[in-house]
Amino acid sequence: MIDLRFSESELQARREHIVQFVRDTVDAAGTDRAVLGLSGGIDSTLTAHLAVEALGAENLHGLVMPGAVSRDDNMSDAEWVARELDVAYDVFEINPIVDEFLDTYPEAEGDQVAVGNARARTRAVLNYLVANHEDAVVLGTGNRSEALVGYFTKYGDGAVDCHPIGNLYKQQVRQLASHVGVPDELVEKPATAGLWAGQTDEAELGLDYETLDAILALHVDGPLSEAALVREIEGVTEAQVRTVREKYERSAHKRRVPPSPEPLD
Repeated sequence: MIDLRFSESELQARREHIVQFVRDTVDAAGTDRAVLGLSGGIDSTLTAHLAVEALGAENLHGLVMPGAVSRDDNMSDAEWVARELDVAYDVFEINPIVDEFLDTYPEAEGDQVAVGNARARTRAVLNYLVANHEDAVVLGTGNRSEALVGYFTKYGDGAVDCHPIGNLYKQQVRQLASHVGVPDELVEKPATAGLWAGQTDEAELGLDYETLDAILALHVDGPLSEAALVREIEGVTEAQVRTVREKYERSAHKRRVPPSPEPLD
């Protein structure tokens, strides 16, 4: 499989670039504070480390927002990260809020995807409730691999002011996390959005992140045709390439500002 990891010099340059990006984004908003949802996963953990480097621990407010299907070890990891970084954090249980939505519209109760997305959007509302009150910027945790295939909830985890690690493929996220000192058990931990019981990212995507990254880097972002990619990368199938391409095309609306009609002449 293709290795997308950075050299040591590139790695440090990326780290410095992202840290400066966070500083500049927060400063441009006329504040010095940021809010970050902490899930216990590698994306939010790396973002937290870089945000503390950029802003100082005293200027980052972490939110741990477990739901009915959140794994206890994920929430424990989220709180552990906040304590290790000396970041002030709050724990908000989202299930009572989601239950109120389902009481209002019970027809959706058995719809796993709809309810899962409601959980993600509830977290977004809480992020902005705190951020507005504290005059802070909401930091996102999305990476490039997931953005390109639409693996995020529109107006949920996609509803943020910026994505500091948004240009990193997943294997680069893991590499940079190791570089900044994230423990190996978190770096290698299976990724999950925690939207329903037993959910994992790779199972829902239908392929592992190394394969996904290779297809995105060489076919969607890169110059290789579907056939050339299959010939070039051992183990990648035409069906996998088509699946990734379809996910990329179907999710284009998630990466755009909501459209308006063209103005009349």
